[in-house]
Amino acid sequence: MNKKILRSIVPALLMLTAANTLFVSSSRSSAQVDFCKLFGAVYIEEKAAFADFRVFEEESEAFSDVKIYEVEARVYADREGLWYFTDKKAFADFSVYFEPRKAFADFSVYFIDTESFAGCND
Repeated sequence: MNKKILRSIVPALLMLTAANTLFVSSSRSSAQVDFCKLFGAVYIEEKAAFADFRVFEEESEAFSDVKIYEVEARVYADREGLWYFTDKKAFADFSVYFEPRKAFADFSVYFIDTESFAGCND
């Protein structure tokens, strides 16, 4: 094959491959993750593009997908619905961005005061 053609095709193929890899790795769909089972250390992202999940905070428990109880220590965030918020991204199990529009969120949450009710809103 002509070297001139190869020089023009290879960079284009590399860019397409990189773009496809970024798209596939950064997107998580509700079919892949059971939001009801999320627990652990959570980091709040300032930009939606950097977050693992986009979350909408409901004003009513009845309309939320998951009820969250915020624990005071990471060691207590050991079952679904128990979240410990950390300010260090390196120590987080996953990150969230609080989406102001429900239509763009992956799931919705409601923060509760009783630990025993945390988890999926059935």
